[in-house]
Amino acid sequence: MNSAAQIEALNRIEAWFGQIEGSLTAFSGGVDSALVLYLSHRFLGEKGVGEVADSPSLKRSDLKIAKDFCQQYSITLRILETDELNNPDYAKNPFNRCYYCKDTLYRRLRELQATEFPEFHLLNGANQDDLQDHRPGHQAAKEQAILSPLAACGLGKTEIRSLARRFNLPVWSKPASPCMSSRIPYGQSVSKEKLSQIESAEIALNRFGFEEIRVRHFGDTARIEAQVESIPRLHTLFPLIEPALRGIGFQKVEIDEEGLVSGKLNRVLEANG
Repeated sequence: MNSAAQIEALNRIEAWFGQIEGSLTAFSGGVDSALVLYLSHRFLGEKGVGEVADSPSLKRSDLKIAKDFCQQYSITLRILETDELNNPDYAKNPFNRCYYCKDTLYRRLRELQATEFPEFHLLNGANQDDLQDHRPGHQAAKEQAILSPLAACGLGKTEIRSLARRFNLPVWSKPASPCMSSRIPYGQSVSKEKLSQIESAEIALNRFGFEEIRVRHFGDTARIEAQVESIPRLHTLFPLIEPALRGIGFQKVEIDEEGLVSGKLNRVLEANG
Protein backbone atom coordinates (compact mmCIF):
# COMPACT_ATOMS: atom_id res chain seq x y z
CA MET A 1 0.00 0.00 0.00
CA ASN A 2 1.76 3.15 -1.19
CA SER A 3 1.64 6.53 0.52
CA ALA A 4 -1.09 7.92 -1.75
CA ALA A 5 -3.32 4.90 -1.06
CA GLN A 6 -2.68 5.25 2.67
CA ILE A 7 -3.69 8.91 2.61
CA GLU A 8 -6.83 8.10 0.63
CA ALA A 9 -7.76 5.39 3.15
CA LEU A 10 -7.11 7.71 6.09
CA ASN A 11 -9.32 10.37 4.51
CA ARG A 12 -12.15 7.82 4.27
CA ILE A 13 -11.65 6.80 7.89
CA GLU A 14 -11.49 10.40 9.10
CA ALA A 15 -14.75 11.15 7.28
CA TRP A 16 -16.29 8.06 8.88
CA PHE A 17 -15.30 9.14 12.38
CA GLY A 18 -16.52 12.64 11.60
CA GLN A 19 -20.07 11.30 11.67
CA ILE A 20 -19.97 10.15 15.31
CA GLU A 21 -19.49 11.95 18.60
CA GLY A 22 -17.65 9.27 20.55
CA SER A 23 -16.86 5.57 20.53
CA LEU A 24 -16.30 2.52 22.70
CA THR A 25 -14.02 0.08 20.86
CA ALA A 26 -13.94 -3.62 21.72
CA PHE A 27 -10.16 -4.01 21.98
CA SER A 28 -8.38 -7.38 21.96
CA GLY A 29 -4.78 -6.22 21.72
CA GLY A 30 -4.59 -7.32 18.08
CA VAL A 31 -3.64 -5.09 15.16
CA ASP A 32 -7.18 -4.64 13.76
CA SER A 33 -8.86 -3.36 16.90
CA ALA A 34 -5.66 -1.51 17.86
CA LEU A 35 -5.85 0.52 14.65
CA VAL A 36 -9.54 1.28 15.21
CA LEU A 37 -8.85 2.38 18.78
CA TYR A 38 -5.81 4.44 17.80
CA LEU A 39 -7.73 6.21 15.03
CA SER A 40 -10.74 6.78 17.27
CA HIS A 41 -8.42 8.54 19.73
CA ARG A 42 -6.75 10.44 16.88
CA PHE A 43 -10.02 11.75 15.48
CA LEU A 44 -12.21 11.87 18.62
CA GLY A 45 -9.67 12.58 21.35
CA GLU A 46 -10.79 11.58 24.83
CA LYS A 47 -14.07 10.39 23.36
CA GLY A 48 -12.27 7.42 21.79
CA VAL A 49 -12.38 4.82 24.58
CA GLY A 50 -11.16 1.22 24.59
CA GLU A 51 -12.84 -1.79 26.20
CA VAL A 52 -11.11 -5.12 26.85
CA ALA A 53 -13.09 -8.27 27.66
CA ASP A 54 -11.05 -10.08 30.30
CA SER A 55 -11.87 -13.78 30.49
CA PRO A 56 -9.96 -17.09 30.75
CA SER A 57 -9.90 -17.31 26.93
CA LEU A 58 -7.78 -14.14 26.66
CA LYS A 59 -4.04 -14.62 26.98
CA ARG A 60 -2.49 -12.69 29.83
CA SER A 61 0.16 -11.49 27.38
CA ASP A 62 -2.54 -10.01 25.12
CA LEU A 63 -4.15 -8.26 28.09
CA LYS A 64 -0.78 -6.72 28.95
CA ILE A 65 -0.27 -5.64 25.34
CA ALA A 66 -3.68 -3.93 25.41
CA LYS A 67 -2.88 -2.13 28.67
CA ASP A 68 0.58 -1.04 27.49
CA PHE A 69 -0.82 0.17 24.16
CA CYS A 70 -3.40 2.40 25.81
CA GLN A 71 -0.90 3.72 28.30
CA GLN A 72 1.54 4.58 25.48
CA TYR A 73 -1.08 6.65 23.63
CA SER A 74 -2.92 7.99 26.69
CA ILE A 75 -6.12 6.21 25.65
CA THR A 76 -8.76 5.51 28.27
CA LEU A 77 -9.11 1.75 28.71
CA ARG A 78 -11.86 -0.03 30.59
CA ILE A 79 -11.53 -3.70 31.51
CA LEU A 80 -14.74 -5.73 31.55
CA GLU A 81 -14.72 -9.15 33.15
CA THR A 82 -16.92 -11.41 31.04
CA ASP A 83 -18.35 -14.76 32.07
CA GLU A 84 -19.05 -16.58 28.80
CA LEU A 85 -17.66 -19.81 30.29
CA ASN A 86 -20.68 -19.86 32.60
CA ASN A 87 -22.95 -19.99 29.57
CA PRO A 88 -23.56 -23.69 28.70
CA ASP A 89 -24.15 -22.70 25.06
CA TYR A 90 -20.56 -21.42 24.93
CA ALA A 91 -18.90 -24.02 27.14
CA LYS A 92 -20.14 -26.98 25.11
CA ASN A 93 -18.23 -25.48 22.15
CA PRO A 94 -20.70 -25.58 19.25
CA PHE A 95 -19.84 -24.40 15.73
CA ASN A 96 -21.17 -20.95 16.63
CA ARG A 97 -19.29 -20.70 19.94
CA CYS A 98 -17.96 -17.26 18.97
CA TYR A 99 -21.50 -15.95 18.77
CA TYR A 100 -22.06 -16.52 22.48
CA CYS A 101 -18.72 -14.96 23.37
CA LYS A 102 -19.36 -11.81 21.35
CA ASP A 103 -22.97 -11.65 22.46
CA THR A 104 -21.78 -11.58 26.08
CA LEU A 105 -19.24 -8.84 25.34
CA TYR A 106 -21.54 -6.67 23.26
CA ARG A 107 -24.33 -6.88 25.82
CA ARG A 108 -21.90 -5.72 28.48
CA LEU A 109 -20.83 -2.87 26.24
CA ARG A 110 -24.46 -1.94 25.67
CA GLU A 111 -24.96 -1.76 29.45
CA LEU A 112 -21.90 0.47 29.81
CA GLN A 113 -23.06 2.65 26.95
CA ALA A 114 -26.50 3.09 28.48
CA THR A 115 -25.19 4.08 31.91
CA GLU A 116 -22.08 6.11 31.10
CA PHE A 117 -21.70 6.82 27.38
CA PRO A 118 -25.20 7.26 25.89
CA GLU A 119 -23.99 9.31 22.91
CA PHE A 120 -21.14 6.96 21.99
CA HIS A 121 -21.19 4.29 19.28
CA LEU A 122 -19.88 0.76 19.80
CA LEU A 123 -17.08 -0.35 17.48
CA ASN A 124 -15.09 -3.48 16.70
CA GLY A 125 -12.06 -4.30 14.55
CA ALA A 126 -13.78 -6.43 11.91
CA ASN A 127 -12.37 -5.82 8.45
CA GLN A 128 -13.38 -6.59 4.89
CA ASP A 129 -11.47 -9.88 4.79
CA ASP A 130 -13.20 -11.11 7.95
CA LEU A 131 -16.55 -10.95 6.19
CA GLN A 132 -15.46 -13.86 3.98
CA ASP A 133 -14.54 -16.13 6.91
CA HIS A 134 -16.54 -18.25 9.37
CA ARG A 135 -17.18 -15.62 12.03
CA PRO A 136 -20.37 -16.25 14.06
CA GLY A 137 -19.49 -13.18 16.09
CA HIS A 138 -20.62 -11.04 13.15
CA GLN A 139 -24.21 -12.06 13.86
CA ALA A 140 -23.87 -10.89 17.46
CA ALA A 141 -22.38 -7.61 16.23
CA LYS A 142 -25.29 -7.14 13.84
CA GLU A 143 -27.86 -7.83 16.54
CA GLN A 144 -26.25 -5.34 18.92
CA ALA A 145 -25.67 -2.70 16.19
CA ILE A 146 -21.89 -2.78 16.55
CA LEU A 147 -20.12 -0.73 13.87
CA SER A 148 -17.02 -1.87 11.96
CA PRO A 149 -15.22 1.18 10.57
CA LEU A 150 -12.43 -0.81 8.87
CA ALA A 151 -14.89 -2.96 6.95
CA ALA A 152 -17.09 0.06 6.23
CA CYS A 153 -14.09 1.86 4.70
CA GLY A 154 -13.16 -1.17 2.58
CA LEU A 155 -9.96 -2.08 4.41
CA GLY A 156 -8.58 -5.62 4.51
CA LYS A 157 -5.73 -7.13 6.50
CA THR A 158 -2.95 -5.92 4.18
CA GLU A 159 -4.16 -2.32 4.25
CA ILE A 160 -4.61 -2.43 8.02
CA ARG A 161 -1.06 -3.58 8.68
CA SER A 162 0.20 -0.96 6.25
CA LEU A 163 -1.59 1.83 8.10
CA ALA A 164 -0.55 0.48 11.50
CA ARG A 165 3.04 0.50 10.31
CA ARG A 166 2.65 4.06 9.00
CA PHE A 167 1.79 5.16 12.52
CA ASN A 168 4.48 2.90 13.98
CA LEU A 169 1.96 1.15 16.21
CA PRO A 170 3.82 -1.41 18.34
CA VAL A 171 1.42 -4.17 17.26
CA TRP A 172 1.64 -3.55 13.51
CA SER A 173 3.51 -6.82 12.92
CA LYS A 174 1.92 -8.78 15.78
CA PRO A 175 0.86 -12.26 14.60
CA ALA A 176 -2.83 -13.06 14.73
CA SER A 177 -3.76 -14.25 18.21
CA PRO A 178 -7.28 -15.68 18.24
CA CYS A 179 -8.84 -16.55 21.58
CA MET A 180 -7.56 -19.71 23.19
CA SER A 181 -10.94 -21.43 22.93
CA SER A 182 -10.29 -21.65 19.18
CA ARG A 183 -7.58 -24.24 19.96
CA ILE A 184 -10.23 -26.73 21.12
CA PRO A 185 -12.08 -28.77 18.45
CA TYR A 186 -15.79 -28.05 18.10
CA GLY A 187 -17.94 -30.28 20.27
CA GLN A 188 -15.25 -30.72 22.93
CA SER A 189 -16.09 -28.65 25.98
CA VAL A 190 -14.24 -25.46 26.89
CA SER A 191 -13.04 -25.18 30.47
CA LYS A 192 -10.71 -23.00 32.52
CA GLU A 193 -8.42 -25.98 32.98
CA LYS A 194 -8.04 -26.57 29.24
CA LEU A 195 -7.50 -22.88 28.55
CA SER A 196 -4.85 -22.73 31.26
CA GLN A 197 -3.06 -25.74 29.75
CA ILE A 198 -3.10 -24.16 26.30
CA GLU A 199 -1.74 -20.86 27.57
CA SER A 200 0.98 -22.54 29.63
CA ALA A 201 2.01 -24.73 26.68
CA GLU A 202 2.25 -21.79 24.30
CA ILE A 203 4.24 -19.78 26.84
CA ALA A 204 6.64 -22.72 27.15
CA LEU A 205 7.08 -22.81 23.37
CA ASN A 206 7.59 -19.04 23.29
CA ARG A 207 10.46 -19.55 25.71
CA PHE A 208 11.98 -22.06 23.31
CA GLY A 209 11.97 -19.29 20.70
CA PHE A 210 8.74 -20.04 18.80
CA GLU A 211 6.79 -16.79 18.54
CA GLU A 212 3.96 -17.70 16.15
CA ILE A 213 2.65 -20.94 17.57
CA ARG A 214 -0.60 -22.78 18.30
CA VAL A 215 -1.18 -25.66 20.69
CA ARG A 216 -4.39 -27.46 19.73
CA HIS A 217 -6.03 -29.24 22.66
CA PHE A 218 -7.21 -32.74 21.76
CA GLY A 219 -8.10 -34.11 25.18
CA ASP A 220 -4.91 -35.64 26.57
CA THR A 221 -2.99 -34.73 23.41
CA ALA A 222 -1.27 -31.44 22.60
CA ARG A 223 -0.78 -30.90 18.86
CA ILE A 224 1.75 -28.19 18.05
CA GLU A 225 1.37 -26.00 14.97
CA ALA A 226 4.36 -23.86 14.03
CA GLN A 227 5.47 -21.99 10.93
CA VAL A 228 6.59 -24.50 8.29
CA GLU A 229 10.14 -23.17 8.33
CA SER A 230 10.25 -23.69 12.12
CA ILE A 231 9.25 -27.36 12.05
CA PRO A 232 12.81 -28.74 11.69
CA ARG A 233 13.85 -26.76 14.77
CA LEU A 234 10.74 -27.98 16.55
CA HIS A 235 11.85 -31.56 15.92
CA THR A 236 15.37 -30.77 17.12
CA LEU A 237 14.08 -29.37 20.41
CA PHE A 238 11.31 -31.93 20.80
CA PRO A 239 13.22 -33.96 23.46
CA LEU A 240 13.03 -30.84 25.63
CA ILE A 241 9.59 -29.66 24.54
CA GLU A 242 7.78 -32.95 25.09
CA PRO A 243 8.51 -33.28 28.83
CA ALA A 244 7.73 -29.58 29.33
CA LEU A 245 4.23 -30.03 27.88
CA ARG A 246 3.73 -33.33 29.68
CA GLY A 247 4.44 -31.45 32.89
CA ILE A 248 1.53 -29.15 32.06
CA GLY A 249 -0.81 -32.13 31.99
CA PHE A 250 -0.75 -33.51 28.45
CA GLN A 251 -0.09 -37.23 28.13
CA LYS A 252 0.91 -37.04 24.47
CA VAL A 253 2.60 -34.32 22.42
CA GLU A 254 2.51 -34.21 18.60
CA ILE A 255 3.93 -31.96 15.91
CA ASP A 256 1.54 -31.05 13.10
CA GLU A 257 3.70 -31.55 10.02
CA GLU A 258 1.44 -29.36 7.88
CA GLY A 259 2.42 -26.38 9.97
CA LEU A 260 0.46 -23.44 11.28
CA VAL A 261 -2.81 -22.82 9.46
CA SER A 262 -5.11 -20.19 10.90
CA GLY A 263 -8.61 -21.55 11.46
CA LYS A 264 -7.56 -25.13 10.76
CA LEU A 265 -10.26 -26.50 13.04
CA ASN A 266 -12.88 -24.83 10.83
CA ARG A 267 -12.20 -27.43 8.15
CA VAL A 268 -14.74 -29.67 9.79
CA LEU A 269 -17.38 -27.10 8.83
CA GLU A 270 -16.45 -27.41 5.15
CA ALA A 271 -16.43 -31.21 5.40
CA ASN A 272 -19.97 -31.12 6.79
CA GLY A 273 -21.09 -28.90 3.97
